Amino acid sequence: MCGIVGYIGEQQAFPILIKGLHRLEYRGYDSAGVSLINSKGELSVYKAKGKVVNLEEGTKDKDTTGTIGIAHTRWATHGEPNATNAHPHFSQSKNLSLVHNGIIENYKSLRAEMEKNGMTFCSETDTEVLVQLVEYMMNTHKCDLYTAVQLALKNVVGAYAIAILEKSHPDQLVCARKGSPLIIGVGKSDNGRAEFYVGSDATPIIEYTNQVIYLQDEEIAIMDRTGRLDITNLANVKQTPQLVTLQMNLDQLEKGGFPHFMLKEIWEQPNALRTCIRGRVNMVDKDVLLSGIIDHKDKFINCRRIIICACGTSWHSALIGKYFIEEAAKIPVEVEYASEFRYRNPVINPDDIVIAVSQSGETADTLAAIQLAKEKGAFLYGICNVIGSSIPRATDSGTYLHVGPEIGVASTKAFTGQVITLGLLGLAIAKVKKTLSDDIFHMLVEELEQIPDKMQWTLEHNKDIAQFAQMFTYCKNFIYLGRGYNYPVALEGALKLKEISYIHAEGYPAAEMKHGPIALIDEEMPVVVIAPKRGMYEKVVSNIQEIKSRKGKIISVVTEGDTVVRGMSDYSFVIPDTRDCFVPLLAVIPLQLLSYYVAIAKGRNVDQPRNLAKSVTVE
Repeated sequence: MCGIVGYIGEQQAFPILIKGLHRLEYRGYDSAGVSLINSKGELSVYKAKGKVVNLEEGTKDKDTTGTIGIAHTRWATHGEPNATNAHPHFSQSKNLSLVHNGIIENYKSLRAEMEKNGMTFCSETDTEVLVQLVEYMMNTHKCDLYTAVQLALKNVVGAYAIAILEKSHPDQLVCARKGSPLIIGVGKSDNGRAEFYVGSDATPIIEYTNQVIYLQDEEIAIMDRTGRLDITNLANVKQTPQLVTLQMNLDQLEKGGFPHFMLKEIWEQPNALRTCIRGRVNMVDKDVLLSGIIDHKDKFINCRRIIICACGTSWHSALIGKYFIEEAAKIPVEVEYASEFRYRNPVINPDDIVIAVSQSGETADTLAAIQLAKEKGAFLYGICNVIGSSIPRATDSGTYLHVGPEIGVASTKAFTGQVITLGLLGLAIAKVKKTLSDDIFHMLVEELEQIPDKMQWTLEHNKDIAQFAQMFTYCKNFIYLGRGYNYPVALEGALKLKEISYIHAEGYPAAEMKHGPIALIDEEMPVVVIAPKRGMYEKVVSNIQEIKSRKGKIISVVTEGDTVVRGMSDYSFVIPDTRDCFVPLLAVIPLQLLSYYVAIAKGRNVDQPRNLAKSVTVE
């Protein structure tokens, strides 16, 4: 959600900033802007509604020279999406320019106070209030920019990641964060002089350096052309930053010959999951090794309850994890929407374990939920994809997915990465609690190791979905049904279709169809049924018969060799046989492809669906 990129050094900043904005487009946005200090000492701001290409077009006849600058892609919160509300924002004197991710909750009272003191505002945004507040502090306290930022942020309630330029000091760049991610890239120019990059994530930085610093909450950094990088907190206590080497390469941020990142990431899943389990599954001993469990074995042995907090697609993977952990480790598991969990008074005990699941590791509601759990004394475990993100830093232990960067807004490989990681977690807990026999444990490990190959088989045997999907572009509604482990898959399939094709879809437990949704069934209602040979197969067959008798169109996901459900279906996709608990990893792939190709047939922008952001870092 929103994106920041900044640069100070010897290179021309504008090309770096524009390329960085393009790399950040996946986060979701509705306007873009850039601010530069040119060689004449002029501070310029250029903004445009819509895509980054609109900004590029609008700056063709403008002076975009300069070796320092900041840029932003905005996802509207306060104020409608237009050029006026787009970032960067000027201060009243136009001496300062600022970009901001997050939400300033007390911006109205701050604005009212400054208006009483004669300051005027041009936009509806909380961000303009912030830059005006910094200038107000500079004028009131007769201080430098760095001190003014400290003073201003002490008066702010909310979340922020900011970068700010000062016209009268064109050789320095100041940034800060609280509750919204911000990283600083440390590089060197061709002649060996220091240069710095700022980004809301690593994607606009990795082309230039893999050495980064993750700013912590309430830290403020100042960079200048001499190579100075000073970081303090709001109390003006000097901080010692840790330089981290990014485990990412530029090829991972390119489409690699695919028309869209989403399709690339669907096809990356077999290799992504091989990477995810590498070093964690020992096939010689048929064992699962998770350091996050090994290092805290007693916590899991003595745990009375696990609570998993997540949002969106991660919530669906958490449901599958619940089923598996309860079955394998015999521990009660609750799955909570983090956005609801944080706003009630949940009962949490010191012998509870709270697991936070988030692709980005920056989901605001999930971060707030684990902070609440921490205050109540629970042990915190993070499952995230982005190394160095906020959730891993806030939890006691955890596991990274290692599925590589996910650029498409609609999550695919992160979902299957979360599911298989929760499976590994369940097996690791079962091992230390001795809740599975050796035979069953070894059988599950063997089957888990084969899943990437079976995913590849599933992709290769469902290539006709591209043609078949075009027949459903007329539809306005879909129903998805699944039982047991496949109920969350039905939810995930419906969510993917909604996200990228804008067709209304709902997922239900198949047995619940008779409790309401069956009223919707007619000859124009496609019903997607996940019907593997494993599990409650006969029950699902009965559900399909009920739908067929009401002239519903059946699209099924069936096990290879199935003839019964396939014979009852109007269309079907095949998956290889596997254990019940691992079916979701295979069954979700045809549903991802179905969503993708329906959206393509409808002319949708599948990588950047409307109104959606990749990571929801504000409420």
